[in-house]
Amino acid sequence: MDVPEDCRYTDQHEWARLEEAGVRVGITDYAQEALNEVVLVHLPEPGRRCRAGDLVAEIDSTKSVAEVYSPADGVILEVNAVLGERPELVNQDPYGAGWLILLQADDLAALDALLDAAAYRALVG
Repeated sequence: MDVPEDCRYTDQHEWARLEEAGVRVGITDYAQEALNEVVLVHLPEPGRRCRAGDLVAEIDSTKSVAEVYSPADGVILEVNAVLGERPELVNQDPYGAGWLILLQADDLAALDALLDAAAYRALVG
């Protein structure tokens, strides 16, 4: 199971990576594996304001539907529109091409409250 050191994690199996453009968010390798084959991704409209814990995406798979929550308060700057045509990218590259949203966080300190890689590995054990 891949758990990159440059991300922070939620106990709901989302990852958040601080980048120059904002906070990129997706689901973890553990989550995509549990979902099995992703067949559809529902993404929000860019410009939407959200609060930490708000539902920001849904991922349909052959096994179930997963809800994805915002890791911080902020505005959704961009969504990964490629997933409309290629939802399998969530399975193939969850920390790269399979990202979900780019968030402009109101307070980057909120990311400090998330799990680091070691704590996330301990969570999913």
